[in-house]
Amino acid sequence: MDREDDGGVLDAVFVHGAGAGGWEWAIWQRVFTARGWNALAPDLVAADDIARTRIEDYQAQVRDWCKARAAPYVLIGASLGGLLALSVAAQVRPAALALINPLPPAGIAPHGIRTDYPDVVPWGRRRSLAGTRASMPDADDAACLHAFRRWRDESGAVLRTAALGVTAPPPRCAVLVVASACDTDVAPAVSRAVAEQLGAELRLLHDASHAGALLGRGAADAAAGAAKWCAATAMRQSI
Repeated sequence: MDREDDGGVLDAVFVHGAGAGGWEWAIWQRVFTARGWNALAPDLVAADDIARTRIEDYQAQVRDWCKARAAPYVLIGASLGGLLALSVAAQVRPAALALINPLPPAGIAPHGIRTDYPDVVPWGRRRSLAGTRASMPDADDAACLHAFRRWRDESGAVLRTAALGVTAPPPRCAVLVVASACDTDVAPAVSRAVAEQLGAELRLLHDASHAGALLGRGAADAAAGAAKWCAATAMRQSI
């Protein structure tokens, strides 16, 4: 029986990807909230000089978000946010961990993930609607416009560190890895390798792009499936 079904309330902490913000979880938040969850999706905050931001700064923020939650809670991250969530999970001990197209931790070959980022990656300043549409072919016009208006610049140091490999101690909870079949940023094979390393369940989203898992036409269904898995897993942890 899912926690949603027995009247209990769980907290879910969502960690967004690079160049984005908590806004990219809007569909997932709506789905989780409708199923009785408290869904938290804060923005990772960069330093005033974004070039000085390091991955440790983001990890500390995620740890703080988690420590403020009531137990049990689940931790969910996408792309860079997936790597951040995984890298702190052993410390913050969520009841369940879900990773959506995660950047791989140390020990897994990145398979084409870039390492040559400038100190400030100008995803916000140089964004274009056409580029957003091209990166989200499975999203409708409204979702593309929503994302286009909100992309932000990102720290190159954070992305270089992530690409070179971040150590992630094995989490002490069950893990779900969700992979987009049409992901050109984090290949499905990379997500599969992450799942194998963690002994995690792997789910493939057919026809979904990297960002489409959160913002595409199939995002609500993907969120519903993840919510059901998280609730069942958290319930088993609490028994």
